[in-house]
Amino acid sequence: MVDGLGPLAVAGEARIGRLLWAHGAGAGQQSPFMQQMIRALAAEGIQVFAIDFPYMQQMMQQGKRRPPPAVERTLETFAAWHRLLKPLGDLPLWVGGKSMGGRVATLLASQQSCPGVIVAGYPFHPPKAPEKLRLSHWPDIQCPLLVLQGERDPFGTHEEVKRYSLTPRACLKWLADGDHDFKPRRASGLKHEFLIDEAAQLAASFVRAHGTPSGM
Repeated sequence: MVDGLGPLAVAGEARIGRLLWAHGAGAGQQSPFMQQMIRALAAEGIQVFAIDFPYMQQMMQQGKRRPPPAVERTLETFAAWHRLLKPLGDLPLWVGGKSMGGRVATLLASQQSCPGVIVAGYPFHPPKAPEKLRLSHWPDIQCPLLVLQGERDPFGTHEEVKRYSLTPRACLKWLADGDHDFKPRRASGLKHEFLIDEAAQLAASFVRAHGTPSGM
C-alpha cells in the first residue's frame, strides 16, 4: 500500500522491461483476465506493476459497482504512479493497460516522454457507438504503441479499425476470433488462455524490438 495511491502488485523480474499496468473500467487487477495477463507478461521477462484506481478500490471495499470517474482523474492517478516508479529501476518503465487503463496510458504518452505503450483491447469507441472515436490524442504519441486487439472486440473490430487512419507509430496485433477479453467462440477451436499467452508473447517481442536506454 502506498499512501494516497493505494495497493500495488508487482509480478516478475525485469529481464527485458518494466510495465506500469492499469485495469479496465469494470474489473480490477484481480480479475481472471488481468491475473493471467500479468502472469504471462511476467513469464516473458516483463516486470509488471499492477494498480487499481481509487474508484475500483472503493468498489471492492463496498461491494457495489460504480462507474469510473472522468478519464482526467484516472490519468492523474496513473501519472502519479508513473512519477513514483519511473526512477526506481534500471530498465525503462513502459505504460499500458486493459481497455480503459490502456486508454489512460495512451493519454499519458501523448503528454510526456515514454519508452512505449502496450494496450490490451483498446476502446476505440463505445460499443454500438462507432462514430465516437477515442483517437484524437494518438497523433501526439511519440513512442512505440502496441495494441493487442480481439478480432471481434465490440470496442473496435478488425473490420472497423482497418478503416481508421492511425499514427505510424501504432502497431496492431489481432487475436483470432477474440472478444474484448480475447475470448474466442467455442466453434473456433481456439483456447482463451492460449490467446492471452500469445498476447503476452507479442508484447514481449515488441518491448525487445523497441528497447530504449534507461532513464526514460
